[in-house]
Amino acid sequence: MLATMASETSFRSEERFTQEQFFQWIQERPARDRNHYELIGGRIVMSPPAGWPHSEIEVKLAARLQLYCERTKAGRAQGSSAGYDLPSGDTLEPDVSFISRERFAAGPAPQLGRFIRIVPNLAIEIMSRSSVHRDRVEKKEIYQRCGVDEYWIVDPVLREITVFALVGGRYDEGTTFTSGRVASPLLPELEVVVEDVFDED
Repeated sequence: MLATMASETSFRSEERFTQEQFFQWIQERPARDRNHYELIGGRIVMSPPAGWPHSEIEVKLAARLQLYCERTKAGRAQGSSAGYDLPSGDTLEPDVSFISRERFAAGPAPQLGRFIRIVPNLAIEIMSRSSVHRDRVEKKEIYQRCGVDEYWIVDPVLREITVFALVGGRYDEGTTFTSGRVASPLLPELEVVVEDVFDED
């Protein structure tokens, strides 16, 4: 059963699940279910579709990351449907992510239709009304603990992108970009400009 969280327009299960149980539960969802599900702290967390402009921002960031990967051959870009079974026991689906060529080759090799069991080098989360606390606190802690090298939080309301870099096993205080090019310590050749990401024209 899913209980309503008072602070967010989302739901979190009272029952706890393993990653395998969560995967089986996902397989049993009806095809018409368009909600977003993750496993956090053993509990299934459901979020409703974020809608606009979340979807447009996601496409823009994924497109720029894909172009970077094609140009540099540095790794693989992933969209929001790529779920990651992380070593913490959590299963997260960042809106956009990147796996380096070296990390992908080291495996384990992804299996068709299953969640990826590789820790991404970069995870990007686009905040929505239902995800503020999860993105800023819960997911940040999980990504840090699992060794995600860089974590971006994209805020469509404030029109800003904050980049956290993993230093000595912990994320730094973060650098927030409100205009101009976003500087990525992990992917210095990646071309992302704040105005382009949030431009509604």
